[in-house]
Amino acid sequence: MTVAEWCVFASLMLSLLSIASVKWLRHGVFDNSRPRDPAFYNDPIAARAFGAHQNGLEAFPFFAAAVLLAEFRSSPQNLINELAVLFVIVRIAYVFTYIGNRPTLRSILWSMGFVINIAIFFLPGLRKLLPI
Repeated sequence: MTVAEWCVFASLMLSLLSIASVKWLRHGVFDNSRPRDPAFYNDPIAARAFGAHQNGLEAFPFFAAAVLLAEFRSSPQNLINELAVLFVIVRIAYVFTYIGNRPTLRSILWSMGFVINIAIFFLPGLRKLLPI
């Protein structure tokens, strides 16, 4: 497996860990028999962690498709890897800013992640223009 493919896995795990960690930390409050109980998400941190989780699930398909498309279309693997690692780093920072209630920085990081995804997605078309 390539580094970028491991980053696809890391991206999925990050979205799951963003909510699982809050459920674990609030284990006395979280009721696993009612995992979607709206009362649990009345807590501001739990609500933001849930938002980060949902956004991670929303961002995942495009990231996975972009990486696989770039790999299948023979884009430079080292560039795919570097952009994928950068995407995961940006997403980690995004989760922390989401849970930490930093909406402006969170929006900037979301935009950066989206631009990175666009770059990965269009790598096959730009292959001839790259000096690699």
